[in-house]
Amino acid sequence: MPALFALIAAALLWLARRQAGARRNRAQTVIVSAPRSTLIADDGAVRSVQSARLQLERADLERLWSAENLENLGATYWHFLNRVTLGVIRVVYGPEERRVVFLVRALTLLRFAPPDYQLEPARGRISWRIKDGLLVARRGRDKGWLSLTVRRADQTPSELEIDVEVANFYPAIASWLGTFFYEVTQSFVHVLVTHAFLRSLATLELEQSKVADLAPLPGG
Repeated sequence: MPALFALIAAALLWLARRQAGARRNRAQTVIVSAPRSTLIADDGAVRSVQSARLQLERADLERLWSAENLENLGATYWHFLNRVTLGVIRVVYGPEERRVVFLVRALTLLRFAPPDYQLEPARGRISWRIKDGLLVARRGRDKGWLSLTVRRADQTPSELEIDVEVANFYPAIASWLGTFFYEVTQSFVHVLVTHAFLRSLATLELEQSKVADLAPLPGG
């Protein structure tokens, strides 16, 4: 079974690189997170952080640095997940939730609350609380979250630091089969796909959010 997950992960990574190669990179992405970026607490709670530095032209940074594009970054993450899995995994939007489903709504892998935004002059964060889903252990419902954080680097005015974090997440697969099986399957795939997403940001192309909570008002 771990070999099967490794094969799936390799296929996803190949698709991500192929699709990224079809777009022209306007920036450079460097993965800076530690090799072991996923930690599991004694009670089974998972924290996984993948980080990158995005080096880009100052003009591009100023153009992209807005509340609206923080929301668009979240939309880009979900779109990348859909694209790299060829639509097998997709996001279904509801008025009070976001669902990551496997093919159909009945197979909801993860269900999230609507996003929460934190906006500061040099930092932006979008986070989704994890409600439940097939991948969430019963004791982990409404406890974890997924977040994307973007910071302007202090020393380099044309550099962004980006984190993708899953925290306080209790994976169902670990409850059933143990943490080792989780690490060599679901966690392994998650890290590979997240790294591919971070590298894909070098194109500086963001998807337009369907919800547009932070879009400027017409005429504003």
